[in-house]
Amino acid sequence: MEKHQLHNASPQTGVALNPDPVLDVTHEHHHPHLHHGSQAAAPEIAYSQATDDQSSSLHQRKPLNEKGGIVDIDDAEKGSSSPIARAEEEKQRGPFAKFYAQYRLFFHIAIWLVFTGWWIVGLVLHRHDKNWVIPFLFWLAISLRILFLHVPIAYVTRPMYWSWNKTAIPLLNLIPERLRYPLGGAVTVAVYLIGTFCSPVSAENTLSNRGVSLLGLVVFTFALWATSRNRKKINWHTVISGMLMQYIIALFVLRTTVGYDIFNFISERARDLLGFADKGTAFLTTDAIPKTYKWFLLTVLPAIIFFVSLVQLLYYVGLIQWFVGKFAAFFFWSMRISGAEAVVAAASPFIGQGESAMLIKPFVPHLTMAEIHQVMCSGFATIAGSVLVSYIGMGVNAQALISSCVMSIPASLAYSKLRYPEEEETLTAGRVVVPDDEDHKASNALHAFSNGALLGLRIAGLIMATLLCIIAFIGLVDGLLTWWGRYLNLTGDYDLTLELILGYAFYPIAFLLGVDRKGGDLLKVARLIGIKIVENEFVAYNKLQTDVEYSDLSDRSRLIATYALCSFGNIGSLGNQIGVLNQLSPGRAGDISRVAVSALLTGILATLSSASIAGLVIIDQKAFFTPSSSS
Repeated sequence: MEKHQLHNASPQTGVALNPDPVLDVTHEHHHPHLHHGSQAAAPEIAYSQATDDQSSSLHQRKPLNEKGGIVDIDDAEKGSSSPIARAEEEKQRGPFAKFYAQYRLFFHIAIWLVFTGWWIVGLVLHRHDKNWVIPFLFWLAISLRILFLHVPIAYVTRPMYWSWNKTAIPLLNLIPERLRYPLGGAVTVAVYLIGTFCSPVSAENTLSNRGVSLLGLVVFTFALWATSRNRKKINWHTVISGMLMQYIIALFVLRTTVGYDIFNFISERARDLLGFADKGTAFLTTDAIPKTYKWFLLTVLPAIIFFVSLVQLLYYVGLIQWFVGKFAAFFFWSMRISGAEAVVAAASPFIGQGESAMLIKPFVPHLTMAEIHQVMCSGFATIAGSVLVSYIGMGVNAQALISSCVMSIPASLAYSKLRYPEEEETLTAGRVVVPDDEDHKASNALHAFSNGALLGLRIAGLIMATLLCIIAFIGLVDGLLTWWGRYLNLTGDYDLTLELILGYAFYPIAFLLGVDRKGGDLLKVARLIGIKIVENEFVAYNKLQTDVEYSDLSDRSRLIATYALCSFGNIGSLGNQIGVLNQLSPGRAGDISRVAVSALLTGILATLSSASIAGLVIIDQKAFFTPSSSS
């Protein structure tokens, strides 16, 4: 990409006030995106930090390696991309930070020795009664992280790129270009068919049930293709790789012992958060209150406040950005999407729909229409970590929730590009950029934790007020419908209610998901899906867990319903997303509104596709409701 000349330099500092004309607010999407050079297709990842309110190193590009691969820059450890920013950071460091910076190698060696000793001792003492996979992966992750803080990751990535270019690329070049996508689609279909039908069956997960789930997946995909904005522009690489990745993740979680153990471990740690929050509740009340009264107000809301506060602390130390950057780089490389799309899709399950858009705040005014569609679709297709903890507190199956969030990342990318293909040149083509938000950066860890507590309180209060108003409003609507229905002799078991109407309206959807067709499960799951879309997933999950009417759902139907409800795809979230993006870029309000409904429907179908895939691959549903705690 050609470098732009800096303009409007500050006479005091000599730093450019606006380092790139395309980021000028007055140029919001009025330029034809012709500023990219020959390197636009080369992947690059960069982190940047603003030095003050008027200057930013956002567009100071990092050099690519010789093969045009990703340049991985961890700003928290290797410094910002601007010398002025580094000087500012040096001034703001406290005595401990300076001491740590000088002797960090010895700190890291000590940390590595502690965790290595812990892993070896645990392996010796509990090799027969504990699961060794999770501790090993934990130790490996810490070891690799510490290693790459001191050794350039290029020593690993360059051989990988070289091997890839010498093996996979020559084999791919042997296939005629016009046959590559048809063969890729055929391989994906073969994986689906083999993984679905060449495995043991169970009482509920019969071949006929799997066949119905597969039919539903085909119908959802065909509906998006048939209504695509421009079928000739569909990037089939993104669609095929996204659907294949979604299915492989499901196989890994639902069919393999290692995958089940990993996600079971994550879900158990999420449950532990509820216990830690209970300690705070017990301090504010009494020890007996959290154990005796399993009220939403006393169990779920405190967990949300604590979790949000913890996330803000992790965000301050850079861990969230690091994870998002790695996820984004993977999806960016494997699915050939723009950097902005990769960042938002990877961040949505961690920090939610509005917050994930904030990560690309400087680029929002310059997103293409397809990128806006994708950013909104990613938010609608999954849920945020803060509410995920609350659903676990309500008793919803944790492994299903977590795996659904991960599966929804490639699903939202594939389905969005099927419904709304890219027809323009993107500003972030060829790189992943995760800019820092200096406007709201905490002064230290304690400041970040307290800010998180305040934010968690606001989120918990918003959830509480929203649920109160929605449930009360539903009662009002049901009362009016029941009164009106009595004049049509709709009484007793056939009282005219919103649930009854939604149940019949979404009955075909429940059938296509492969819900058990016995015992009235189809109508019940259809009602839950309708409630989730028209109201929100909180109300639907609450009914699934507490309403006596849904207590007799089969294990298969309950698991499919858990996956189908796991997203922000509802009418209320539509207003939330439009409001957030309009705030970030008022000049794009019309474009955002034009694609909003399409993004909502696409996000809903992406979530439903995960439910269909769960119906394809799950064998032992009961194991998901009786998780092991050996790890």
